Amino acid sequence: MKLIIQIPCYNEEKTLPLVLKDIPTKIDGIVLIETMIIDDGSSDKTIEVARENNVDYILRNVGNKGLGISFRTGLDYALKLGADILVNTDGDNQYPSNYISDLVQPIISGDADITVGNRQTSKIKHFSLIKKFFQWLGTKVTQILSGERKMEDAVSGFRAYSKQAMKELNITSDFSYVLDTTVQAAKKRIKMVSVPITTNAPTRPSRLFKNIWQHIRKSGTDIIRVYSMYQPLRIFLWMGGVSFLVGLIPIVRFVIFFLNNDASGKVQSLILGVMFIIISVNFFALGIIGDLLSKNRKLIEQLSKRQKDQMYGDE
Repeated sequence: MKLIIQIPCYNEEKTLPLVLKDIPTKIDGIVLIETMIIDDGSSDKTIEVARENNVDYILRNVGNKGLGISFRTGLDYALKLGADILVNTDGDNQYPSNYISDLVQPIISGDADITVGNRQTSKIKHFSLIKKFFQWLGTKVTQILSGERKMEDAVSGFRAYSKQAMKELNITSDFSYVLDTTVQAAKKRIKMVSVPITTNAPTRPSRLFKNIWQHIRKSGTDIIRVYSMYQPLRIFLWMGGVSFLVGLIPIVRFVIFFLNNDASGKVQSLILGVMFIIISVNFFALGIIGDLLSKNRKLIEQLSKRQKDQMYGDE
């Protein structure tokens, strides 16, 4: 089996050598281990450092595209290179590279198609209480929406993907691939397992987001968008149902006054209720349209998967 370890990088000249230093050179069940960086428009010497450390493949984005696009670029190229397993780790050395051996074992043994490094965030000393809470909250929300209740650290970026998983996943987010692939994998019934790991001390502030609130906003948007792609009928029926119930309240109020011959001056309640009922009907219509588009998207994904099977080999 061929393993490619990809490292998305944005100005990582100082930390990239630390990541590469501990990458295992031998893993049972793996014949060939290669490294690849995706440089996301770095302005420092990241590429020069990668060459000095004998990185096998160097991909370069023109400008800063974002982590999601960088991950997609690396995944597509790994398939072209014939990778059987792809490991993604961060260029800031957050994840100890020596855990790569543990991360790929469930895929080698055929017990999973995706493995996720569980950082056990509640035990990380350098995480503040606020960061621990939001890491826990992000995991819980992702668990609920994806249905992957056993995914203990759903927002961890230290992951391994089998060739089958790489061919089935379609990255749609520019911000972060993590939530996108988790929800997709759950809806496509791709087997995921957690692998316990520890983390290194932070080497720099995150460049993915400026503050925790920006992270929450972008992550929340990604979750809603991806979930809406796979469960449009459910989400729009729920929104329509809420709007319908809200609309019933003023309508019932008007009817009560009308039956008691005291509806004078209560027409505003009727108008407000009808307005919410109309909104609910629009939500129901969007749900049906979204569901039909979702079915069409699944057919397109099936065709895309068959095309990838032909291009990269069917397992």
